[in-house]
Amino acid sequence: MKKSIIVGAVAVVLLVIALLVIFNSSDEATPAQTEEHHEETESGIKEVALNEAQYNASEIELGTFSSKNLSEVIHANGYTKLPPQNQADVTVLVEGTIKSIQVIEGQFVKEGQTLATIESLEFTKLQQAYLESKSNLEWLSEEYDRQKTLSSENVNAKKTLQKSKSDYESEKARNASLKKQLNILHLQGEGAAISIMAIKAPISGYITEINLKIGSTAKLGEPLFSIVDNSKMHVDLLVYEKDLQKVKPGQQVRFTLTNQDNTEIMGKIFSIGKAFENETKSIAVHADILNEKQLLIPGMYVNALIDVGLNEVKALPEDAIVKADGREFIFILEKIEEEKGHDEKAGHDHEDDHEHSGKAGKGYHFQRIEVKTGTRQLGFVQITLLQEIPANAKLVLQGAYYIQSHLLKSEGGGGHEH
Repeated sequence: MKKSIIVGAVAVVLLVIALLVIFNSSDEATPAQTEEHHEETESGIKEVALNEAQYNASEIELGTFSSKNLSEVIHANGYTKLPPQNQADVTVLVEGTIKSIQVIEGQFVKEGQTLATIESLEFTKLQQAYLESKSNLEWLSEEYDRQKTLSSENVNAKKTLQKSKSDYESEKARNASLKKQLNILHLQGEGAAISIMAIKAPISGYITEINLKIGSTAKLGEPLFSIVDNSKMHVDLLVYEKDLQKVKPGQQVRFTLTNQDNTEIMGKIFSIGKAFENETKSIAVHADILNEKQLLIPGMYVNALIDVGLNEVKALPEDAIVKADGREFIFILEKIEEEKGHDEKAGHDHEDDHEHSGKAGKGYHFQRIEVKTGTRQLGFVQITLLQEIPANAKLVLQGAYYIQSHLLKSEGGGGHEH
C-alpha cells in the first residue's frame, strides 16, 4: 500500500515536469514567430513576376511621375460654351418653296457652301426691275448730259436742268439698291432671269439642325439650318466671391467632364466677368480650351481646378496606388528577362501560383514600393517616396491591382521577397 502511494506521487511529479517543459517550449517559439512575421510586415518591398501572357492580358500601362499643382487650387464648376459669332441660324430674305437639300445633320460645311435651293417668283421680278432700272439709268444719264450742254449755251431754262439731274440721281440710287438686293440673294442681275436661288452657309461648322423638307415653304425669319463652329469652344466657370481675388487672366485651368472618363483637359483664363451671375453670388470666369476641342460640344458640365499657385508636386493616377496592411504602395518595373520553358527549369518548385508554359518568353519582374500619399484631385494623387528609386524607373500607372492580386495569391503574401 505504501509502495503504491510512492509510485503515484512520482508519476504526478513527472507529469508536472512534462507540462512545464511543453509550456516553456511554446513560450520560446512565440517571440521567434512574431519576429519573423514582423520582418515580413515591415518589409514593404516585394517582387512579383509575370510571364508574357499574363503581362499582355493585364493591360498594364507604364510611365513616370507627372508634375501637378495639387496644393494651391480653386475648385469651380461650369459649362462648355460657344461665343455667339461661332453659331449661326440660316434664314431667307424672300419667301419661297424648297427645291433641293444638299446637306445632312452632322455634316461639316464651309462658309459659302450651298445648303439648299429655293424657288420664288420674287426673284424674277427683282431681276426684271433691275434690268429696267439699268436701261432707264442709261437714258437719264444721256439726257442729263444733254441738258448740261444746253444750259451752258443758255438754250434751256435752269429748271429743266435741275429736273433732269433729279431724275438721274433718283434712278441711280434705285439701281444701286436693286443691285445690292441681288447680291445679298446671290443672284446675277445680267442675263436671263432665274427663279431658283442657292441658300449658302454664313460660317464654317457642323450642321446641327435642319428644319425643312423639299416642297415646304421657307418663311421669313424662320431658321432653316443651325450651324456651330466648335473650334472656338471655351469654358464658363462659376467662381465665388471669396476666391475671386485670387483668379487672374493667364492662369492655367485643368478640368474633366463629369459624364466621361477622367481625361484631363487644359485651359487658360482669358477674361473675368464684371457682374454676379443671377442669385448665386458667383462670377463667370472665361477660359480658352487648349486641347481636345474636337471631343466637346456646347453645354457639357465640367469640374475644374484653377491653378493659383506655383507649388508643383509629383503625382500619379489613383489607379497606380494599392493598399495593403494599412499602408500604400506602387509598383515599378524592376527588369525584363528572357525565361526558359518549363521543361528546362529543372528542380524549380512552382508552388507560388505563377503560370508557366513549355515555351520560352519574357518575364516581367515588378517591385512593390511603399509610398505616402497626399492631396487627391481630378484622378491624381500626390506621392512621396519612402525610399529611393532609379531616376529612370518605369512606374505602373495602370494595372497595379492586377499585380497586387498575384502577390496575394502567392504563398506567404508575396513572390520572391527581397
